[in-house]
Amino acid sequence: MTDKYDDIINLPHHVSENRPHMSMIDRAAQFSPFAALTGYEDAVRETERLTEQKISLNETEINLLNDKLNFIQENIKSQPTVSITFFTPDSRKNGGSYSTVIGTVKRLDTYEKAVIMTDGNVIPVEDILKIESEIFKGFGE
Repeated sequence: MTDKYDDIINLPHHVSENRPHMSMIDRAAQFSPFAALTGYEDAVRETERLTEQKISLNETEINLLNDKLNFIQENIKSQPTVSITFFTPDSRKNGGSYSTVIGTVKRLDTYEKAVIMTDGNVIPVEDILKIESEIFKGFGE
């Protein structure tokens, strides 16, 4: 019984005269998985990323923060160390995250309504959740 490939089985392997020999890595790359949905994995990761909603303060809490900011302003020359927790809006989706900065207040910008820290952080007053410091001991909290 003869096989249908008997006439070509013993022929030499073809080597192109026009194209260079392809390495095994390049040949394997031809058969790597095709990413039909470019960016899909990034979109899934972005959807999975959690954000928090900004907490709305009541009038009493806002007044307490204002009192603390005024107290800091009055005592700014003593360079008190403060801990400020504030909201940072997310640039890609609704919500954001809360961060806490510990440091010294350089100044309060009443025009921009922001707290400027000595380390360069600029914190919008409207995004502040709480301010803590040793200078507030017995401050009415």
